[in-house]
Amino acid sequence: MPARRLTRRARVTSVRIARSFRFAGAGVAYLFRTQRNARIHAVVGSAAVAVAAWLRVSRAEWAVLALTISAVIILEGLNTAIEAAVDLASPRYHPLAKVAKDVAAGMVLVAAVAAAAVGLLILGPPLWARVFAPNGMLPSP
Repeated sequence: MPARRLTRRARVTSVRIARSFRFAGAGVAYLFRTQRNARIHAVVGSAAVAVAAWLRVSRAEWAVLALTISAVIILEGLNTAIEAAVDLASPRYHPLAKVAKDVAAGMVLVAAVAAAAVGLLILGPPLWARVFAPNGMLPSP
């Protein structure tokens, strides 16, 4: 059976999808290249992932950790985008520009505090048990 050739429409669609991924990758690269807080969130999130792997947390706990870590990084990206758009729209000081920037930054703070609480609730008890249990063994469920 001969190989089926892609139609012109399918090739154009594939190119557009690839271009979209390239633009998205450029946005993520910009975020981590220019935003110190995004790099800090990524390091803290990576540390939480390493501890969770060491503690062998459940799949449900992995899901909560993944969503929480990604939410903080997503909000950091949205904060960066809002700041850039506000700077473009209002190069001079304006009280509403300040409100937009402050609210966006505040939401990142709220998410980061919530993520720390989630991390402590999920990782705290088994970490405490592992560190202070005899022979460093987790108690059996």
